[in-house]
Amino acid sequence: MSRLLSIDGISVRYGAIEALHQVSMSVEEGDIVALIGANGAGKSTLLKAIVGQVPLCEGSISFRDEVVSTSEKHRKSLPTHMLARMGIALVPEGRHVFADMTVEENLDMGAFFVRDASLVARKKEEMFDFFPILGARRKQKTRSLSGGEQQMMAIARALMSSPHMLLLDEPGLGLAPLVVQDIFQKIKLINSEDKVTVFLVEQNARMALRSSDRGYCLENGRIVLSDASSALLENDRVRQAYLGE
Repeated sequence: MSRLLSIDGISVRYGAIEALHQVSMSVEEGDIVALIGANGAGKSTLLKAIVGQVPLCEGSISFRDEVVSTSEKHRKSLPTHMLARMGIALVPEGRHVFADMTVEENLDMGAFFVRDASLVARKKEEMFDFFPILGARRKQKTRSLSGGEQQMMAIARALMSSPHMLLLDEPGLGLAPLVVQDIFQKIKLINSEDKVTVFLVEQNARMALRSSDRGYCLENGRIVLSDASSALLENDRVRQAYLGE
């Protein structure tokens, strides 16, 4: 396997507040990598840094062996739309669907950069096959969907661009336990069947680590643990802090 994403010593500040401090981590092609941590640890900031939505104060980020973002001193930061063209797709926390558009129109927005109409049509049918409930609701306004259905649609919208890497920010947030299980099963299928590398940010540490190959723990903007996910599930520090044991 080759390294798809490399994060090397990055720091991010909001004014005087340091949200990330010299964070280093990597994602290997074909893996599911989980990032766990408490509220306010800096997890969402890390995803925003990857997609170019916040500037780096230190360090660099590389995707497919190309440096895509560096600190202000050696400024290089590709805009978010260029990163999307390179194959990074983000499903943001809270889904951020287009509520007054139909399910089908939302999927069309996910394929904004795809100029082949026949490919877009084929991708939509693939999404409707993968998420049958979306196929049944394809002409409905998105605001009429349940939270779980909107999360499925947000994932399907991200997949419309055929990304190399899918970033997921709290996909289980606010959903019923059975719906969360269904969402995570879909994530594993996206990885195994569609060969999409997944970087998963999730507060439900048990579910995230059970569903991933490798995990990182972020505390107060710093990586404090990294290991195979199976090993982190047995780690006393993780069990006490995040698994309620």
